[in-house]
Amino acid sequence: MTQPINTLPAIALRGTTILPEMIVHFDISRERSIKAVEAAMLRRQEIFLVTQKDPETENPGISDLYRVGTIAYIKQVVKLPHDLLRVLVEGRERAELLSLVQEETFLEAEISGSTQEGAQYADTVREAMYRGIHGLFHQYCMESGKVSRELAAQIMNIENLEELMTQISVNISLTWQNKQKLLEAATLEERYEVLGGILQNEIEVFKVGQDLQKKLKLRVDKNQREYILREQLKLIREELGEESVSDMADEYGKKLEQLDAPAEVKEKLTKEISRYRSMSGSSAESPVLGTYIETLLALPWNSRSEDSDDLAEAWKILEEGHYGLKEVKERIMEFLSVRKLTKGGKSPILCLVGPPGTGKTSIAKSVAEALHKKYVRICLGGVRDEAEIRGHRRTYVGAMPGRITAALQQAGVSNPLMLLDEIDKTGSDHRGDTASALLEVLDPEQNSRFNDHYVEVPQDLSEVLFIATANDIQEIPRPLLDRMEVLEISGYTENEKEHIAKDHLIPKQMEVNGLPKGSLSIQTPALRKIINLYTKEAGVRSLERKIAQICRRAAREIMENGQDKVKVTTKNLDKFLGKSRYSYMMANKKDEIGIARGLAWTQVGGDTLQIEVNVMPGKGELALTGQLGDVMKESAQAGISFIRSIADQYKIGPEFFQENDIHVHIPEGAVPKDGPSAGITMATAMLSAIIKKPVRADVAMTGEITLRGRVLPIGGLKEKLLAARYAKIKEVLVPAENRVDVEELDQEILDGLKISFVDTMTDVLHRALSK
Repeated sequence: MTQPINTLPAIALRGTTILPEMIVHFDISRERSIKAVEAAMLRRQEIFLVTQKDPETENPGISDLYRVGTIAYIKQVVKLPHDLLRVLVEGRERAELLSLVQEETFLEAEISGSTQEGAQYADTVREAMYRGIHGLFHQYCMESGKVSRELAAQIMNIENLEELMTQISVNISLTWQNKQKLLEAATLEERYEVLGGILQNEIEVFKVGQDLQKKLKLRVDKNQREYILREQLKLIREELGEESVSDMADEYGKKLEQLDAPAEVKEKLTKEISRYRSMSGSSAESPVLGTYIETLLALPWNSRSEDSDDLAEAWKILEEGHYGLKEVKERIMEFLSVRKLTKGGKSPILCLVGPPGTGKTSIAKSVAEALHKKYVRICLGGVRDEAEIRGHRRTYVGAMPGRITAALQQAGVSNPLMLLDEIDKTGSDHRGDTASALLEVLDPEQNSRFNDHYVEVPQDLSEVLFIATANDIQEIPRPLLDRMEVLEISGYTENEKEHIAKDHLIPKQMEVNGLPKGSLSIQTPALRKIINLYTKEAGVRSLERKIAQICRRAAREIMENGQDKVKVTTKNLDKFLGKSRYSYMMANKKDEIGIARGLAWTQVGGDTLQIEVNVMPGKGELALTGQLGDVMKESAQAGISFIRSIADQYKIGPEFFQENDIHVHIPEGAVPKDGPSAGITMATAMLSAIIKKPVRADVAMTGEITLRGRVLPIGGLKEKLLAARYAKIKEVLVPAENRVDVEELDQEILDGLKISFVDTMTDVLHRALSK
């Protein structure tokens, strides 16, 4: 008997099939499904639930849906976070999907309901079906154990065949595909065959599972047998005199007796050795514990090296190893002097900050040599895992001590010189903050009891001389910087680079490249040309590479042409190094309107910065180009505001700033530029362009400007003045508050430069603009 055609809102279910008489809840998130529920609630709370063939299909059409679904009654709707709806439904009856009336707002299906009548089957057939399905369900319950006794008894007491099959379908664990097969079974006989096949298959699966379980048990028993055999093998090895756990424990005990360590360390080791002795050799924990004991025995708890207190020898080593660096050398000599007077004392924590190639790492080696200390280096560049510093806890697989403990083990003494290289390049992520882990290491008040997670016993780091290196002090976290004494290493002058090349780099590279002494000579003018035109850096790393290149070319000429000596001059330098790569932006030949020369600090030294300004008819806009950062943009805004505030002094009418555009440009636009030191340069160039008065070509300036025209101090003065010298600048305008910095500079840097100190923009304009 076929029911009349009906139209109901529909939901396409993904990976779920609802059967009649099932009460179940499911979550929906698709907008069409939510609107279908809303439409059903406004009607009779009836909805058609049909399963889509591919759960991954996002917007299914009629071809993507099965043709048989279930008419269900919505009992409850609950709103959940993230635009989810939880719907509780009760399956009422099967129905066939005929078509989709609408698909845009929500799915609305035209369906035809159907019922199966059992009277068409003879009583004997129905009885046979009942007994068959009843027996299969009973066997299913016995084999699987997934249905509770109470529920199983309740279902098996049902006498009606249709009701029995319905309750079995609803209450056993089925995949949505099997549920769909049951739903599509049109007649009682088809439902019996599908359900019987499913139960029979599940019973077979459980039987196979039990067989596998028996085989697994046999394998476990085999493992037990192997364990007994291994124990017997161990006894045989002991009888043969081979090494065993007991022997290793005895060896550890002898090492412990000879170990010079604090009482708590010895107590910890005694306990761990005792535990190791009682452990089976085949135990997985045995090698882990053995490694831990060996690590503790290898650490230099009370082992110290004798530091040198010969001040004369120390000064000689520092002077021979490095040219210049007066401040660093004097600080090391102060440390030695205090240590000699106090017979010990806490070691300082020094941080050498400077551009790459200025010799920060090699200074640490020279200091270790001067003090007769063991030297170990820890590179922190890119380290993000806190466990790299503090160590891994022993509960983790592959645990190991942190880098500090490993460095102590490598040094073999408790008072080495430990170099923390690239401390400004540490990072942090979900594994912890490396810089925060270093706080305990570098705090003199805490590092006497440093706790490594792997070692689990406090270590004394107070006698370790820590020296850190960094390129940029701004990248070091403030709390970490607060625990260190900063020594700034500025870039080298041309004269210093020349001395370093002659005394250190050329002899070193000749030895590295196998050149005999006297077989290569580089004339001083050629060396200066290499420094100025082939390298552009604060340090000497690129200079050393160029010298190495010359040495390799010289070695080839000696071997190929049989020359005894190779001489490098300014004339044949191109033959060794090719054409020059760099040139400093020299001072302009004549005074020009709207062009001012500034000075900039970079990570590889100082440089000059030419600022160009044009004024053109327009709408009063300020254009800034040349890859300027936010700080420099703010400096330009402050400069134009200052100029407008003093416009009356230069007879600039108020309408000028409404009728003209000002364009500020810094050449080399592809290079990002930022920093608080170009304010007075931009203001000078802008005023020059507005009043049509040239800026002196032989003047360079550095300093920040305020809205009231004050000149603020800047940093990186040494590098900036060196850049001015290379560019042949005659006069440099420096903020008056930087007078102390200038007085601390060597006369070699100031030779040929006139330093003029300025307090306000009035002073700047008076000196910078042509008379």
